[in-house]
Amino acid sequence: MSASAENTTYAAPSDRSLGNNQPPARSDKPLHVVIAGAGLAGLFLGILLEKAGISYEIFERSAKIKPLGAIMCLTPNILAAIEQLGLYEELLSFSKPLRDCGYLLTDKLEHIAHFESLSPEIMGYERQLFPRPELHHMLLSKVPVEKIHFSSKVSFFEQSQDGVIVTFENNTTARGDILIGADGARSSVRQHLYKTLDKEGLLPKSDNQDMKRGFISLLGTTSVLDPAKYPDVLKEDCQSYGIVGDGGNPYTWATFTVPGNRICWNVVVQLGVNTAADEQFECSDWVPQQNQGMMDSIRHFKTTYGTLGDLFDATPIDVVSKVYFEDMLFETWNHGRTVLIGDAAHKLLPSTGAGAVNAMQDAVILANHIYDIRPTSFENIKAALHGYKAERFDAVKDQYSQTHMAARLQFGHTWWERALRHILFNWIPRSMQSRQMSKEGAYRPQANFLPQAPRRGTLDVIPQKPSKRIQREQEEAKKIATAAAIL
Repeated sequence: MSASAENTTYAAPSDRSLGNNQPPARSDKPLHVVIAGAGLAGLFLGILLEKAGISYEIFERSAKIKPLGAIMCLTPNILAAIEQLGLYEELLSFSKPLRDCGYLLTDKLEHIAHFESLSPEIMGYERQLFPRPELHHMLLSKVPVEKIHFSSKVSFFEQSQDGVIVTFENNTTARGDILIGADGARSSVRQHLYKTLDKEGLLPKSDNQDMKRGFISLLGTTSVLDPAKYPDVLKEDCQSYGIVGDGGNPYTWATFTVPGNRICWNVVVQLGVNTAADEQFECSDWVPQQNQGMMDSIRHFKTTYGTLGDLFDATPIDVVSKVYFEDMLFETWNHGRTVLIGDAAHKLLPSTGAGAVNAMQDAVILANHIYDIRPTSFENIKAALHGYKAERFDAVKDQYSQTHMAARLQFGHTWWERALRHILFNWIPRSMQSRQMSKEGAYRPQANFLPQAPRRGTLDVIPQKPSKRIQREQEEAKKIATAAAIL
């Protein structure tokens, strides 16, 4: 039963608390998973559960998915799982490979640095860049339409040993065995969970802090461009240029060519460096008219294609977005039958594409632990959700610190950030950078209940943990075969 049913109601959960000493119910009934949020994490998890044969429904707060029109980069860390799900070739159809990681220039278009990737012979995959909405469209198309319910924002939920009941703002409800908060940085699931835990004295103080805001960005994707004026759009691989403002200009802007003879662009301003810029971005309403006003004030900034204004003029104003770059690593990811993934659990700065990659990696690891739940008991569910967090937290924590530093290097304008950028780009040996890229590329989790994607590249990747459920089933089958042979 789902929130799609008109004014659906359910009996309240048992009065037994989550922490009492009553024996947990055990059941062989199939699991039903309620996913709040149809972003990248929620959709990717839905596809994984579909492959695993696990019942689920996705509830999206919006009436219609309208993802940011920004550039997105997927790395080998998630491409193996995408190939495993049979989506890799389709992804390649709307993306361009980033064979060089691009160029960093001054606002006078003078060279600062050139970034290189490790060869696909080593990494196995090339980084793929594309407009974010096209990945959303692909993932959405793989989830059965009857399993996604729109205009369903979580209001509150109740959980017990018997299950979890979610109430939505449209006065409908849904019941399941597990509730997954995949509803983004402003997660309603997290807010209700934390409010409950705080009342019980179970919430760490760090989880009550506000997310840190260091940057604001305007971003968009042009309409189809004339190749005679923009010949880069015809190149097979993505042409990427980042431009850093001078000491009095707290802006950084970048361009990326994508399929369809288009260019994705973004403009980032660092807060706290220039008062006028802070006021302009902080005080403006988040509407197309105000976005246009900000675009008009910076349209003279130079790019390798002319000015930003040339790209703005080729971009429909209704696809321009304004977003905060925020970061926060929450400590509490799960309690009882509820668990958080993606931005709801960890908001990473979008300086390396790590936010989307980590959200989908969360989905992979969580799907593995959900698949292993047998029988469907409260204790087994709690253990699975705890195991997911235990397996993912250190990896995310490492990415969190790396993205924070990368954002400072790419978008930072304080004197020490400029000094650090000069040192890193001029003095760090290429061999050291290659070792770091190899280390980062080795983590490639896949669904352990599906055949693994073929091995690509020469890089040694971290071995996949086997499915405990499959191991148990194999052991049981072996015992039955041995007993039958004896008889």
